[in-house]
Amino acid sequence: MQPFKLNSPYKPAGDQVEAILTLSNSIKNKEKFQTLLGVTGSGKTYTMAQIIEKTQKPTLIMTHNKTLASQLYSEFKSFFPQNRVEYFISYYDYYQPEAYIPRQDLFIEKDSSINEELERMRLSATASLLSYKDVIVVASVSANYGLGSPEDYKSIVQKLSVGEEYNQKALLLKLVDMGYRRDDDFFDRGNFRVNGEVIDIYPAYNQEFAIRVEFFGDEIEDIYTFNTLTNEKIVHLKDVVIYSANQFIVSKEKLAKAVKSIEEELEERLAFYKKENRMVEYNRLKSRVEFDLEMIEATGMCKGIENYSRHLTGKKEGEAPYSMMDYFKAINGDNFLVMVDESHVSLPQFRGMYAGDRSRKEVLVEHGFRLPSALDNRPLMFDEYIAKAPQFLFVSATPNELELELSTTVVEQVVRPTGLLDPEIEVIDSKYQVDNLYDKIKAIVKRKEKVLVTVLTKKMAEELTSYYNDLGLKVRYMHSGLDVIERNQTIRSLRLGEFDVLVGINLLREGLDLPEVSLVAILDADKEGFLRSTTALIQTAGRCARNANGKVLMYASKVTKSMQETIDITKKRREKQIAYNKKHNITPTTTIRELDKNLKTEEKSFRRDKLDKMPKKERQKLIKELKAKMLASAKRLDFEEAMRLRDEISKIKKL
Repeated sequence: MQPFKLNSPYKPAGDQVEAILTLSNSIKNKEKFQTLLGVTGSGKTYTMAQIIEKTQKPTLIMTHNKTLASQLYSEFKSFFPQNRVEYFISYYDYYQPEAYIPRQDLFIEKDSSINEELERMRLSATASLLSYKDVIVVASVSANYGLGSPEDYKSIVQKLSVGEEYNQKALLLKLVDMGYRRDDDFFDRGNFRVNGEVIDIYPAYNQEFAIRVEFFGDEIEDIYTFNTLTNEKIVHLKDVVIYSANQFIVSKEKLAKAVKSIEEELEERLAFYKKENRMVEYNRLKSRVEFDLEMIEATGMCKGIENYSRHLTGKKEGEAPYSMMDYFKAINGDNFLVMVDESHVSLPQFRGMYAGDRSRKEVLVEHGFRLPSALDNRPLMFDEYIAKAPQFLFVSATPNELELELSTTVVEQVVRPTGLLDPEIEVIDSKYQVDNLYDKIKAIVKRKEKVLVTVLTKKMAEELTSYYNDLGLKVRYMHSGLDVIERNQTIRSLRLGEFDVLVGINLLREGLDLPEVSLVAILDADKEGFLRSTTALIQTAGRCARNANGKVLMYASKVTKSMQETIDITKKRREKQIAYNKKHNITPTTTIRELDKNLKTEEKSFRRDKLDKMPKKERQKLIKELKAKMLASAKRLDFEEAMRLRDEISKIKKL
């Protein structure tokens, strides 16, 4: 095993020293649950990286949304350049699950758009976990959903070695069984092509190179990786292992067994509908499953094959499905760690996943759209999730009672090495909150700093934005009506100085690292509820904790219990930080975080009329060039640009 080696110019400071030592020892002593209570700006991510290096444990890092997962992936990539840091989130750009609404007799067909790059990264994660031990996987809730068996995935591989003999026809058939497609004209990920005694294989989980296998008769003469765009040789290999192109691929024997099992369940279910004289459901289920079985027998796949996962994996009814943690177990046994970032939000989300999925599928099963076994294609129940991993580290500035009750070790990381204080909190009467805030904002804008304003409704966000823009301020709003890319672009535009004030709702709480923000205004702070709870207020206040001038304005007609608790906790933390700063002679300075050099996209979309007139070979050449740029963007973690280029490629392919 390649040891985990942390690459960072920094050394632990402040509370980090004690936190790293205590939590590392706790994990080494095999305590199952521990919590890191780390305030915003205290370097929680760095502490997590230090713990991985100290404990030398393969680690699954989970969080509740893709934006945070992307940020963590970028940070851990830079922390561990010599190790394998992988990314595992949902590979759908758009996903509408199938559903049935009985009162309207309306069936909604599953509709989705798969992001090929995210699919590759998921396959890369599972392939790495079954090949190496020095693996860190950053994942969203997707890691809790059912996957194929890691043993099956590991068994369906093709090892090729120089000097060994292989029947070329048998090798090509094996690649087809593994989910690869032959395409001698357009060579893409998940394809292979044949040119005489040369076979090129483009692994489904690789973005940087393809593999060329040169034969002399039936003997392999040479194996090397090559650049798919330039055809340039990269590295000669003595042997190579090719993994399958899909996580639900199983052997022919298991597939035949699964088909038989599905047929038996279908027969049993049809007998039930016949007995109940429900012929609509009878015919609906019969035609659907029989079509799926034909596809599975002919190609090894069908649309929605995950709904037959219980049969494919050999699991029993109601048994917990395979998930990402089973891939960790396949190589590491119980020697791995799960870190849950922003656990106060992530754990409740993990807990709620099962019930929502179950209720939708029960309706489908009841009305003959799916077999009862489809209910076992599901996310993990919370108890199953907790039982799957040997050890957990919960990380949050505001952990819930659940984390604190479970944990045998709880460590506070309150002191910031930068010397930055928790922001001052001022309570102002909400009677004239909009006009009062306008005056405050003007002073902040003069200092060339930024402002975040949190409100309770989308309508308020939009109206406040419009009102302030009419008064000459540069304001934009952000709420759930905007997609992920639009939200990321809005945040980046704020940092670039294209506007000064960002108005939002709950989206302003976790994961915004904006050192330019020196003022956070909370309108209607006394309206008790989820958005104005102690946890929410502390998280919101933390958005300006990276600026030396950080200040929070709470507009309210009274001081609620949540407000008072937030004020008291903040005051206590400020006192501790001030004492630390005096002892070490530290002057607080605003965090400096460089902007990406690739913030603005310079490439323009290709016009449809030009593409229509372009010869097919030129279009294929253009696709290769764009794909190389897309992969380069993904490699430097500029995912927005990579997604734009992917959309361009998709548009050209449709022609």
